[in-house]
Amino acid sequence: MSLIKWTPMLDPFNEMERLFDGWPSASLSNFAPAVDVWEDENNVYVETPLPGVDPEKVNIAIENDVLTIEGSQEKKSEVDEKNYYRREVRYGSFHRAVALPAAVKGDEAKAEYKNGVLKISVPKEERAKPKKVKVEVKK
Repeated sequence: MSLIKWTPMLDPFNEMERLFDGWPSASLSNFAPAVDVWEDENNVYVETPLPGVDPEKVNIAIENDVLTIEGSQEKKSEVDEKNYYRREVRYGSFHRAVALPAAVKGDEAKAEYKNGVLKISVPKEERAKPKKVKVEVKK
């Protein structure tokens, strides 16, 4: 007699994933790229992988300490869509807005695109120096 693994209940997550498998519009729609955000004493840094994206078609804006990255990735393929077995690479426009963890000088931001990764550094605003107040003790 052979043993068969018995599953007492359907896995709802697998069922939902299976439901959306094969939807071609998912790979053609807008998407939001993943970002890493960190800071040091002087700057805030944002890094996002954008492989295959023309850096000339990427727009970066900073307003009210919110960084916005938008652009598009065009499909460059000679394969007819009906011949795809699996299609997971996303094409089309993308948009991502990220609240920065500190007040920044947006007009001094620098961006670099290298090996498919966009790196942005933005200097932090100068913080007001604390003012010392002497407390007088009356006797």
